[in-house]
Amino acid sequence: MAPKVLVSDKLSTTAVEIFRAHGIDVDFLPDVGKDKVEMLKIIGEYDGLAIRSTTKATAKLLANADNLKVIGRAGIGVDNVDLQAASRKGVIVMNTPFGNSITTAEHAITMMMAVARQIPAANDSTQAGKWEKSRFLGTEVTNKTLGLIGCGNIGSIVADRAKGLKMKVIAYDPFLSEERAEQLGVIKVELDDLLERADFITLHVPLTDKTRMIIDADAIAKTKKGVRIINCARGGLVNELALAEALKSGHVAGAGFDVFEVEPATDSPLFGLPNVVVTPHLGAATTEAQENVAIQVAEQMSDYLINGAVTNAINMPSITAEEAPVLAPFIKLATHLGAFVGQMTDDPIKAINILYDGDVASMNTNALNSACVAGLMQASIPEVNMVSAPVVARERGIKISTTTQEKSGVIDSFIKLTVVTETTERSIAGSVFSDKKPRFIQIKNINIDADIAAHMLYTTNKDVPGIIGALGATLGENNVNIANFTLGRADVGGDAIALLSVDYQVSDQVIATLRKTDKFNLIKRLQFDVK
Repeated sequence: MAPKVLVSDKLSTTAVEIFRAHGIDVDFLPDVGKDKVEMLKIIGEYDGLAIRSTTKATAKLLANADNLKVIGRAGIGVDNVDLQAASRKGVIVMNTPFGNSITTAEHAITMMMAVARQIPAANDSTQAGKWEKSRFLGTEVTNKTLGLIGCGNIGSIVADRAKGLKMKVIAYDPFLSEERAEQLGVIKVELDDLLERADFITLHVPLTDKTRMIIDADAIAKTKKGVRIINCARGGLVNELALAEALKSGHVAGAGFDVFEVEPATDSPLFGLPNVVVTPHLGAATTEAQENVAIQVAEQMSDYLINGAVTNAINMPSITAEEAPVLAPFIKLATHLGAFVGQMTDDPIKAINILYDGDVASMNTNALNSACVAGLMQASIPEVNMVSAPVVARERGIKISTTTQEKSGVIDSFIKLTVVTETTERSIAGSVFSDKKPRFIQIKNINIDADIAAHMLYTTNKDVPGIIGALGATLGENNVNIANFTLGRADVGGDAIALLSVDYQVSDQVIATLRKTDKFNLIKRLQFDVK
C-alpha cells in the first residue's frame, strides 16, 4: 500500500505534484490545520503530515496519530510541533532550513537599512504631505560594526551581504569554528564583547532554553549608546519590554522586529515607539521562498517514506539517499545487537558503549547508535523506535558512549555493543559480510559465526562433552527443527556458548527439560525481527 500524506496548511501545489510523482497518496486540505477537532479525527489515516505554521502538532494530536511516521515543516521553525511528544511517538520531524535562508537574510538586511534611515516613518510623513527633511537624520552602515548573534546558514548570508555594504562583521556563536569564521571573513567574539562593540545587532539563532531572552535588560545595558537591534529570527530572543524602555531612554537608537514573543502580535511594548520598524513575520514571505520550502519538504518526506532517507531531521540523525542502501544492513545489525542484549538483561541499564571497527567507523554512526539503543530498549518497551529510543534512554539516566577505530583484524567492519548494569556487563559483536546479511561474530568475547533468525536459542555452559547431544536430543524429542547450530568456546574446558536457529519459538516445556540436565548455566530463547 502506498504511503499517505496530509497537507494541512497552505503549501504550494508543487508539493502535491511531487508527492504524487513519487507514488504517494496525498490529501491537500490547506485549511484543515485550523480545525483541531477535524485534525484529531483524520490524523490516524496518515503516514506523513506536511505543515507550515498554522497546524499545531500537539501531544494530543500526536496521541491519535497511530500511523504517522514523519512531520515535514515547510520552514525553519518548529515551534508548532511538540518535539518531545513526536520523539516519544517515534515520529521524525523535519524542517527545511535552506529553502528560505536567502529570503530571511535579505529581510534582516532590509530591516537594518530601514531602521538606519528611518524609512517607514519618513514615508508616512511624506505621504501625509509633510516635508520634514531635518527630522529624519539617519546613519550610514558603511564602516559600522555589525554583531551577529548566530552565524549559521542565515547568519552567514547576512554576514556576506553586510560585507558587501562595507561593514565590519563580528559574530557570537559557540558552534562557529575559527576556520569557518575566517572563511566567512568575520571575527568570532564572546557575547559580552559583541554587545560592547556592535553598532547594529542582528539575531539568527533558534529559540531554546539557552537563547531565550538572550537580549534582556542586562545585555542591553552592556551595549554602546546608539545601538540598533534587529530580530528576524524568533520571538522571545529579546525582552521586548526591556528594549522598549531602552528605546524610550535613547540608549537604543532603533529596532527592527519581524518576530514577537506572542504571535499574531496584536500588541507589543515596541508598537508606537519612534524609529521602530515592525513587520508581521515576513522573513520567509517571498514567492521564491514559499515555492522552495514546499518543494524541499515534499522531496524530503517522499525520500523518507519511499527510500528511508532522513534529511534535515530535528529529532533523529540524518541519513542521505546515498547512505541509506549502504547503511541499511548495518542498521539491521545494530538493531539485532541491541535486541540480543535487551532480551538477556533484566536489571536497569547504567551505561552503553558502542564500538565501531573498520569501514563502519566512517559511516553514519549517529544513526547506528540510535538503532542499537532502539533494539536494546524494545525488549522492555516494544513501541520504541530509532527516534524515541535515545529520548527514553536519556530519561532513564543511561550513559551512551561510542568508540571508533581502524580495522583491527581480518574482518573489514564490525560493531561491538557493551551494556553495563548494576550486576553485570554483557557484550556482543556483529558484522555484515558480502551477502549483506547481519551476523553475530562474538558473544561474551567468544568468537562465533552465526546467522540471525527470527527464533533462536542461546545457551552457556562449561566446555564439556554431551552439550550437543543434550540440545539435539531434547529439541528432537519435542519436534523442534534446528535450522542452524553454532558453537564457541573461550578455551578447552572453559566457558562455552551455543546459538541455535529454530523454526518456531521454543516452548517453556523444552526450556524446563534442558534445565533438568544440569549441563547449562543459562538457557534463553530469543526473537529477532528479520523482515
